[in-house]
Amino acid sequence: MTMLSDHLDASRPGLPRAESEGPPSNPTRRLVIVVRADPVICGHSGEARNLAEAALTRGFDDVRIVTWPITALLAAGLPLKPLESVLPYSAGITVERPEPVGDYKVPDGRHLGGIVGRLVELFTEGVPTTAMSLYLTPHDTAVSHAAHIARSTGMCAPLTTIAEAVGSDITNVVRTALDQGRFGAAAQVLSTYLSNDVCVAVSEFTKELIVSAANEVDERWGTAFGPACSERVQISYPAVDSSSYTSLDAAETAARLAARGLERDRYVMFLSRVTKAKGVDDLINGFAISAASHRTKLAICGTGPEASAMRALAASTPVADRILFFDDVDDAEKPHLMAGSAAYVLPSKPRPEFVETFGIALVEKMLAGGGPIVTCDTGGIGEAVGSHATFVPPSYPSGIANALNEIVLGLSPGERIRWGGHARSYAMQFDRQSVFDRLFSRVAETEAAATAA
Repeated sequence: MTMLSDHLDASRPGLPRAESEGPPSNPTRRLVIVVRADPVICGHSGEARNLAEAALTRGFDDVRIVTWPITALLAAGLPLKPLESVLPYSAGITVERPEPVGDYKVPDGRHLGGIVGRLVELFTEGVPTTAMSLYLTPHDTAVSHAAHIARSTGMCAPLTTIAEAVGSDITNVVRTALDQGRFGAAAQVLSTYLSNDVCVAVSEFTKELIVSAANEVDERWGTAFGPACSERVQISYPAVDSSSYTSLDAAETAARLAARGLERDRYVMFLSRVTKAKGVDDLINGFAISAASHRTKLAICGTGPEASAMRALAASTPVADRILFFDDVDDAEKPHLMAGSAAYVLPSKPRPEFVETFGIALVEKMLAGGGPIVTCDTGGIGEAVGSHATFVPPSYPSGIANALNEIVLGLSPGERIRWGGHARSYAMQFDRQSVFDRLFSRVAETEAAATAA
């Protein structure tokens, strides 16, 4: 297997290790999380980190994050953080990147085979284990297959499985299968999901997507996935490390802003993947026509498939010199940039391939402070922000311009402080300890019911 540290230059001073020195020699309770982990730029890679860190405070002495080799992530074209920017994990958390199994005659599935094989080994080492998959495709497939194999050997330790579904599991996989009339593909996702001991979704909106798609499968092919999903799927919101955002040093914030050529309350911020679904084009066009653009800059932080197109769009506006692109913001810098912003804008819009099913970055922004949020009430965003955002219609640059004018030019310092306090209080429900405890109370109930049966 490959460890992330194998891909980092250990000779560079100050470069953080991405994992602990190794797992304990005699673990008593293990948590395994299968996910697209760091350095992937995705809120759920951060969620996996936060669940892993919370587990160490709740009795787990061996936490494994099982993920993909760096070469596979690069080949997939996923947006990635610079490797040297990946923050270290606490001792007791081990990141594993199993090598692929097989040669060129296995055109697909080599990496999945490596992950499944490693999970089987972990499940048969005699350590009571909880295994959680974030994203159903293909991570739940790996966990469920490995659990079946481990149990068939007669060597499986006590094992409980959790599967967490996100919106793209439905919009990108099940919906495509429905549109193309591919019953088997849709059934594989839903049946594998329901085979887990605990099934959760990242928002009420996501559960509605799942149940709706399952009902469509039932209507077309006579299955019964819909009622099962409606009954069994529970909600587990993404976990955020609130302490990383609520205890910022003001001097460090000022220094980080200065290094970027920014001033507190004098820039509007976007931080997410740079894709069409995130509405970056609407933000650029809205900022360009706003009166607020004369007093602020626009900082677009992130990378993604539309980055080049968005740079070209920004260059074509009359405020091109006030629009900045930062593609190297790491997790340590992110809270400071959020805290210093005059406003944070995420004008996400639903598209066939993606719907914002929660909005982890919005929660992080509310915890960090700074100016108010402008976003769109689409998908699960409303669950993430409650009433603590200014909503504009999707694909509506004029609405963004009006909201920025109101926030930047109209709010007093006192109003901004009051907004920040209320928003932070709301966002604290997503702290990783609280989320972990709610999730694992369901695990305990499931394990108790299985024992009683």
